[in-house]
Amino acid sequence: MRVAVTGSAGRMGSAVCEAVVADQELDLVAAVDPSAQGQTDPTGSVGMVTSLEDVSPTDVDVLVDFTVADAARENISWCAENGIHAVIGTSGLTEEDFSLYREIFTSSNCLVAPNFAIGAVLLMRFAEMAAPFFPTAEIIELHHDKKIDAPSGTAMGTLKRMAEASGDWGSDPTEHENLPGSRGGLGDGGITVHSVRLRGLVAHQEVLLGGDGETLTLRHDSLDRSSFMGGITFACRVIGEHRGVTVGLDAYLGI
Repeated sequence: MRVAVTGSAGRMGSAVCEAVVADQELDLVAAVDPSAQGQTDPTGSVGMVTSLEDVSPTDVDVLVDFTVADAARENISWCAENGIHAVIGTSGLTEEDFSLYREIFTSSNCLVAPNFAIGAVLLMRFAEMAAPFFPTAEIIELHHDKKIDAPSGTAMGTLKRMAEASGDWGSDPTEHENLPGSRGGLGDGGITVHSVRLRGLVAHQEVLLGGDGETLTLRHDSLDRSSFMGGITFACRVIGEHRGVTVGLDAYLGI
């Protein structure tokens, strides 16, 4: 599969370029980043360009996007228009976006995943399985201090799955916050989400579930960005087998 990477000068994009080059079934053919005029990708395989306008669609089978939501929307539309598969790791896309993509992806496929680490995908599934058995739950997501959105896409995906799995969550007993916002953000079904941004972290998430006389803690830690690469390269290899638009890597993994 011939792969283009958008956001190739960023931390994730750079790691994706390296992972694609290292995979014998994939071929890095384009690296795109508006800040990278005249640079090469981290592997030295291709020269980076600043826009998809500089990339020939006939040279690309699949595009991997790690940018920001507004840029990703444009890149995803470019894929749909040109019959190119899209593997999207950018967070901030909405249900309205997904509805649009289901209409416009007629000759190629699209995967939008909040997390490509296999352990994180399993954590989301385990949280969904556990949700009906506990009356209270909270999600804590922790990321590096350069992440600009909160909560993370993984936390929002976990929240959605848990809220769909159970609608019977206990109410928050807090009557007064001595520090506004100290109880976090209240999500679907009454599940609270807390976001931590701290230098030295990469990507981490805990799901805390509580019942009478017991608690269950689920935690996943990505210690470096290599944790995401296996899921990304796997998605690139198999996306042609999964028709239409898919949200979440778990569907590709069969879990």
